[in-house]
Amino acid sequence: MRMTDIQRCEVRPGRLVEWTLSPATVATARGLPEDSRPPAYVQESHLKTVHSVCEDGLFLPTWLGTAFDVPGQVDLDALQDALHSWTLRHETLRSGFRWTDGEMHRFTVDAEAVSLRREVVGDFPDARELVQHLQDRFDAAAYALRWPNFIYAAVVRDDCTSVYMAFDHSNVDGYSLMRVPAEIHDLYAAAVEGRPVQEPPVGSYVDFCEIEREKADRIADDHVIVARWREFIGRCDGQLPNFPVELGIDPTGLHPQKLMREMIVDADAAAAFEAYCRPYGGSLVGVLAATSLVVHDLGGEPVYRTVVPFHTRDRAEWSGSVGWFVGAAPIEVPVAAAPDFDSALKAVRAELRTNRPLARIPLARVLNLLGSDFRPTSPDLYSVVSFLDARGVAGSARWTDLKAYGLGRVTYGDKVYVWFNRLHEGLWFTCRYPDTDIAYKNMRLYVERLRDIIMSTVS
Repeated sequence: MRMTDIQRCEVRPGRLVEWTLSPATVATARGLPEDSRPPAYVQESHLKTVHSVCEDGLFLPTWLGTAFDVPGQVDLDALQDALHSWTLRHETLRSGFRWTDGEMHRFTVDAEAVSLRREVVGDFPDARELVQHLQDRFDAAAYALRWPNFIYAAVVRDDCTSVYMAFDHSNVDGYSLMRVPAEIHDLYAAAVEGRPVQEPPVGSYVDFCEIEREKADRIADDHVIVARWREFIGRCDGQLPNFPVELGIDPTGLHPQKLMREMIVDADAAAAFEAYCRPYGGSLVGVLAATSLVVHDLGGEPVYRTVVPFHTRDRAEWSGSVGWFVGAAPIEVPVAAAPDFDSALKAVRAELRTNRPLARIPLARVLNLLGSDFRPTSPDLYSVVSFLDARGVAGSARWTDLKAYGLGRVTYGDKVYVWFNRLHEGLWFTCRYPDTDIAYKNMRLYVERLRDIIMSTVS
């Protein structure tokens, strides 16, 4: 799925309809007792960060979403049934947190108490006005510090309807979003035809949070994973690394950001690149190796350091779950000693083999144990270079026809986040970066030189 923002996902005029949890469901939630299952460390860290930024006077939307078309004239009742059934399927969407004396306490609404309220907002003949309305609405309705913190919308036309679904990041990750279009299409078709859907059961992300946290809480500050992170952070002067090129920013604080996205290479070139990198571990290794060479050329650092995300869906029951199933591992590539692509591939492969197990423990737990050994300068903790092959996701072959996108809200930060998605059409690149002239220049150079390295593997 192509990752982009609400401004660049082909929003077209139409009649806007919205769904949120009903007032009755919200009222029920207010009276619920505490759910003993704790937040995941990544949820807790995320929500506390947004809370801290809010106390400093900055509104920081952190929602992710998806957009896709439903062809033909829509049956809004059937679409509502599909959205309701999908919501019930994923427990995290009916689970939230209350704050008491700075601590988070979970509550969870029973499935039978969940209903949706539908509202016809009105006609939007101008696409730009509709885009602004959707962004403002998602900012408010999918905000981390409120509950519910998600919203569904549809822009209805005679020939097709565009569906938009936005969630605070605490509920979803990128892979969760990629599964949504096919699931909603299946549920919608079943509702139109009046037949039941035999969906396999999925595990609850709320249960996963409890299991993962119980494991993480067993470790102490002398654990080998904590020691490895301590050494890595020590070599980064007590912080986690940013993208090692000149960004033209003040060394502390948050900065307005922009989004950059494009198809790096087509399907044939992406396949050739994958084949070239396969002996070393595949395209993830290739993207990181190429990145290490490019940023060394642009920034001159002898060692390329970054944090690589890995999924934590380590049991079959989590494969279809909606949640934030992401861990992180550090890598250090001695680029000065690996000056060509093949050498960089070998170095990255060795780093990933050695360090991927570090992603088994949530980074937020590790950072808590490090104490003063970790000295963050911004809520935007570290830069990421991510790769995901999305071609195996159900329905992915139809994404282009259905104008399916993953959506991210670009606001403030001082770090560069880079995502590569392998699609049927080719290799898609997205990044958010500080909105400065020098950052734009260097990220454009990064994209162009990365493309050159990829194309050099095409025979």
